[in-house]
Amino acid sequence: MNRIAPTALYQEVAERLRQRIFAHEIPPGSWIDEQKLAEQYGISRTPLREALKVLASEGLVELKPRRGCYVTEISRQDLDDIFPLMALLEGRCAFEAAQRARPAEIASLKDIHEQLENAARDGRIDAFFEANQAFHKRVQELSGNRWLLTVIQDLRKVLKLSRLHSLSLEGRLQQSLDEHRAIVAAIAGKDGITAERLMHDHLLSGREAAAKVDSKVSKAA
Repeated sequence: MNRIAPTALYQEVAERLRQRIFAHEIPPGSWIDEQKLAEQYGISRTPLREALKVLASEGLVELKPRRGCYVTEISRQDLDDIFPLMALLEGRCAFEAAQRARPAEIASLKDIHEQLENAARDGRIDAFFEANQAFHKRVQELSGNRWLLTVIQDLRKVLKLSRLHSLSLEGRLQQSLDEHRAIVAAIAGKDGITAERLMHDHLLSGREAAAKVDSKVSKAA
């Protein structure tokens, strides 16, 4: 474990903890051992506590009076509540992207989609997942709406607490690829209404697939 220099700000501490939480190195529901972490990073508990406040504001940890700090656990109901919001927000991004994106920007989106095509053809699920994240981020950027980006990024941070992977469901990868193709075509065609509907339905399809994966896992257990 690399020690953090004394001059580092609490934001750096927050980022290191954030990445460990996203990687499930510190699993959901885990108690945060402040003393141990402070010793690992070679810092006092003051910047650590400030970092935990940042993560709490993002919904990644919960500060419980007299009990300490715990990594947030995401329930099925949480996912059912969050995905419709994501569908509305990212749908709006697609609408605005179709209205605002210039030819060069649309070309950049098509380049990312080509990565999706290649990953799907080769059956590289991890590569497809990474390209998928880049695709959605690019659509958000093309919307030119920083307020939408802020809210979506906060929600996506919370979603990273879940390990459900919808792409592991049989047939979902190809279905997702087809959905992305249609979204790109709508944005390139400046058809905002269609782009919004397609992106909205794409997010809900992802939640439905993840729920099926969760059901299979639960039955297997």
